[in-house]
Amino acid sequence: MQTEHAGLKRHLKVRHIRLMALGSTIGVGLFLGSASAIQLAGPSILLGYLLAGIAAFIVLRTLGEMAVHEPVAGSFAAYAHTYVGPLAGYMVGWGYWTYWIVVGIAEVTAVGIYMGIWFPEIPQWIWALSSILMMGLINLIAVKVFGEFEFWFALIKVVAIIAMIALGGSVIFFGFTNDWQPIGLSNLWQHGGFFPNGISGILLSLQMVFFAYVGIEMIGLSAGEAENPQTTIPMAIDSLAWRILIFYMGAIFVILAIFPWNQVGQHGSPFVVMFERLGLREAAGLVNFVVITAALSSCNAGIFSGGRLLYSLSSNGYAPSAFAKLSKYGVPHRAVMSTVVACMSGVVLNYFVPEKAFQYMMAAVTFIGLMVWIAILITQLKFRNSLSKSQVAQLVYRTPWWPYSSWFALAFIALVVVLMGFHEDARIALIVGPCVLGVYLVMFYVARLHRKSAT
Repeated sequence: MQTEHAGLKRHLKVRHIRLMALGSTIGVGLFLGSASAIQLAGPSILLGYLLAGIAAFIVLRTLGEMAVHEPVAGSFAAYAHTYVGPLAGYMVGWGYWTYWIVVGIAEVTAVGIYMGIWFPEIPQWIWALSSILMMGLINLIAVKVFGEFEFWFALIKVVAIIAMIALGGSVIFFGFTNDWQPIGLSNLWQHGGFFPNGISGILLSLQMVFFAYVGIEMIGLSAGEAENPQTTIPMAIDSLAWRILIFYMGAIFVILAIFPWNQVGQHGSPFVVMFERLGLREAAGLVNFVVITAALSSCNAGIFSGGRLLYSLSSNGYAPSAFAKLSKYGVPHRAVMSTVVACMSGVVLNYFVPEKAFQYMMAAVTFIGLMVWIAILITQLKFRNSLSKSQVAQLVYRTPWWPYSSWFALAFIALVVVLMGFHEDARIALIVGPCVLGVYLVMFYVARLHRKSAT
């Protein structure tokens, strides 16, 4: 598989990469999906976010080890091809492209839901279509401009979450907006205890928790366009891990401490409701804007990732050669436009089943994302085993506690995939997901037969 993509421009700085990966993760999974997870697990959802965060960190470090050693645009699809085999590279590449298509659909669905709060008379699909077209346009500009857009998109929601945590902390510990009577932490163990629905509650919530985290692996796709990837990638990964834990666990902790867990998420995003109940209705409107920005940011990152994956697949003969064409700005414009067109299927979904669109997409995203994580972990195990002791000693950036950390993450992620079968809304993903992978398997062998007959 090709490892050089000279036409792409290395214009992404470390601040772009940090906020891109953070922005692709802090989306509707936190602002909207967290409510469903809280309803299943109660306050123990904090433990779920911690365990999933540890698994996500391990996946990031294994990917970072390979990305620093060999920074390419195809990232883990290229690594899977090299260290596992051509079929693995093909399946990971197309599977991950599908993943970002579904992410784009999920995010623009969320835009439609939240814009409906302000403009209930406008159909949800109109907002979905407008969002996809706007993000597609941004992605057709030079990568440096895209990086700036994503940087500011992500920064808005990061600042909003920090402000919310600070405000929530002042309510909990100092009684701000509560006549200066501290609320305290009793809501974390009252109303049925820390595990109100038992261990089964937290187990069933894990697929929703992972939905919030999948997307951080896109940091590997930015390696092919990063300035000095040997420095920027490790810096971005190491800072990203603890930032995500703070943002997710900090935000959820504040919400659960202020409100009884069984009242969270009954009337939209828990973040918006929190400000409304504190008497800060204007701030609630601002949070609604932030949630929309968060969804657009994730969609933006998804189109970027999908375009780069199609470009890589095309460069290696696994997709039509037209997708390998670059614009004068070094952007794989045909691959980007095809990704945008594929995302348009979400407009149809929002037209026919607007009330179920988000739940279906959340389950599908989680399944495909976890399959990609499993592929990354297996690829890294193969990669490390292919190196001699002296080569391992020369690795600049290594996975901590290897191989035990990789095996732990693999087992934990496999458990979550199995648990999806016990959740009604997630079960459909276990049917549709393997069918999609089956289609790509057939495509691989058809393409191989075509190449053989051509030679």
